[in-house]
Amino acid sequence: MDMKTHLNRMILAASMMTVIILTSLPSCHRRAEEPQEEEKNDTVYPLGFCTDSFDLAEGKVAGGEVFTGLMTRLGMTQADAMQLVAVADSVFEPRKMRAGNAWQAYYSVDSLDAQVLEYLVYNRDRINLTVLKCTKPYGAWRVTKPVEHTRKFADVSITSSLWNDMTAAGASPMLLVHLEDIYAWTVDFFGLQKGDRFRVIYTEASCEGEVIDIDTIHIAMFNRGDKEMPAIRFDQGDGGNLYWNEKGESMRKAFLKAPLRFSRISSGFSYHRKHPVSGVVKAHTGVDYAAPTGTPVMSIGDGTVISKGWSGGGGNTVKIRHNSVYTTAYLHLSRYAAGLAVGSRVRQGEVIGYVGSTGVSTGPHLDFRVWRSGQPINPLKMESPSEEPIKPENLAALDSVYRFWHKGLDSLSRLNPVSAPQDSISVQ
Repeated sequence: MDMKTHLNRMILAASMMTVIILTSLPSCHRRAEEPQEEEKNDTVYPLGFCTDSFDLAEGKVAGGEVFTGLMTRLGMTQADAMQLVAVADSVFEPRKMRAGNAWQAYYSVDSLDAQVLEYLVYNRDRINLTVLKCTKPYGAWRVTKPVEHTRKFADVSITSSLWNDMTAAGASPMLLVHLEDIYAWTVDFFGLQKGDRFRVIYTEASCEGEVIDIDTIHIAMFNRGDKEMPAIRFDQGDGGNLYWNEKGESMRKAFLKAPLRFSRISSGFSYHRKHPVSGVVKAHTGVDYAAPTGTPVMSIGDGTVISKGWSGGGGNTVKIRHNSVYTTAYLHLSRYAAGLAVGSRVRQGEVIGYVGSTGVSTGPHLDFRVWRSGQPINPLKMESPSEEPIKPENLAALDSVYRFWHKGLDSLSRLNPVSAPQDSISVQ
């Protein structure tokens, strides 16, 4: 091989080596960067730390237990617990720790196989948590669990009781509580009849698969025969009433329909009732609500306490003057609400005492009485005026909202003839 050929081959080899080097440089650069990208961790931990590497212990705050007592029980010294309190005082108030609330403790294991308390999660309620870092540097932060909001529909006809029928339909008992609040002034929940019907479109709030509240009732419809009683949610932005009927009248009235929740009428208003104890036929100018001892009793309206004390056969009694026309009385109470006294101003729905069996009584119940202009009247037949109607300028908007949700109710009722709540509905 001559010198020229050899030189050409050397040049070609050098050129190829240059190309290889040049093309490999970016690749080498990428390989140098790849470990950095792999080390990057974008994981978001719900509690603010990775729980996988810790041992978990769970429990509840004991009755009368203070924070330092809990922490020493979990493995901290009292001195360290006090330091933690000092650091965490901006987000955690130990004095507000309540017996029965849950906690979760996370432990690591040291070189001597001893457990070290790393984190404590205190459950303020079902949604809100406080996380305490229990090793130095101490720290604390708040965590709110994600809440899911689901639009639902319930169509329940009364066959036995609203509670049983609502539960049988799969709806949360919380829905019943909200319905009772909305219709407290217009529907006698102790006098529901077979065939009465509730249809509701509402939004349910849940956390980790557990229902925590009824977020909003958009529309409710109570039917008795051909009579419809709608309740439409409409916020005027004035901080006042939220529920109206289709005419713009407030669902709130001057008086509640009943002074307590979820009981039954054991004796009605009568001028010729045989007394269950004495056997004497005499007037019973009130309504008896049978309920367990200790059931809260509410004032049916705003007013002033004009008497409080023992009233012979009526036992412990509270009497309230609401205005120049109406006066109510609540008999056979086991005890009075704390701080209640003659002259006290009470608000509608305020607890004024608790069901009992004091005086002449065969068992725990509330004897509820109403006077109009000094004359006893049947509480079950008492008419109550509504609060202020919706503002005239909002009446057209309310009508539009009512038509929208009423159409939704009718559509869903046709699509879902079975009385059961429906998830993720769409109303057009």
